[in-house]
Amino acid sequence: MRIVVCVKHVPDLASARGFDDDRRTRRTAADSTLNEVDENAIEAALQVPGENEVIALTTGPAIAVDAVRRALQMGVDSAVHVQDDALAGLDAPATARVLAAAIAHLARPGAPIDLVLAGMTALDGLGSVVPTLVGAELGRGVLAGAQDLTVTDGPDGRLATISRDLDGAAERVRAALPAVVSVSDAINSPRLPKTKDILAARSAPVAAVTLADLGLADGAASSRTRVTRAEPAPERPEPVIVHDTGGGGRALADYLIRNDLLGDAR
Repeated sequence: MRIVVCVKHVPDLASARGFDDDRRTRRTAADSTLNEVDENAIEAALQVPGENEVIALTTGPAIAVDAVRRALQMGVDSAVHVQDDALAGLDAPATARVLAAAIAHLARPGAPIDLVLAGMTALDGLGSVVPTLVGAELGRGVLAGAQDLTVTDGPDGRLATISRDLDGAAERVRAALPAVVSVSDAINSPRLPKTKDILAARSAPVAAVTLADLGLADGAASSRTRVTRAEPAPERPEPVIVHDTGGGGRALADYLIRNDLLGDAR
């Protein structure tokens, strides 16, 4: 099988972030990282039994190549980076359109993309919709939030089966391949790359493609939404330290009441 894993380079959650010209600004490589749950998607792809080809795919500015290099460290076979100035600030539907076009671009006669894997959400936006939108763009079945994944042969072709826990229910769902599967962080424990793999990934080739290569030039991948207003996050107040000399409990209760933090407990 040929498997594509969609990965995203995101700002470190502890870094300073803001908006500029409708685009989320990002800092240096030191302030950015591979989206955490995408490592689970990479590991899930590598664990699919059989002689498979696993391809890591990302979109974004030059710095986003670090995401696929991390995937190369973990053991994927090749990497593709969609890089284009027009990608800046894309919303979820436009991002899905680009990813779907790149996946279609990677398919070859007699060698289709059988399975697409992705983390169920990106930690910078927490939208949890891009994998489903990719499936819609490709016209494929989508299995979302996988906590377990198996790929088996069925009477009419291969099947992907997942299990997932929802509020008050446990589900087991399957779809015929080709399909798109998004995974949660409960599906596995990603491997730690060895030093030799880290060093090899530094010089490994990464295929670069543009929107024109994907047939998406001239605004075909433009966003449907835009940022109308953005404000910096309020500064955290300095902590209140109370040295308990017998009245600490009362001081804590007064603090909770004064700041309306008791909710329904009152």
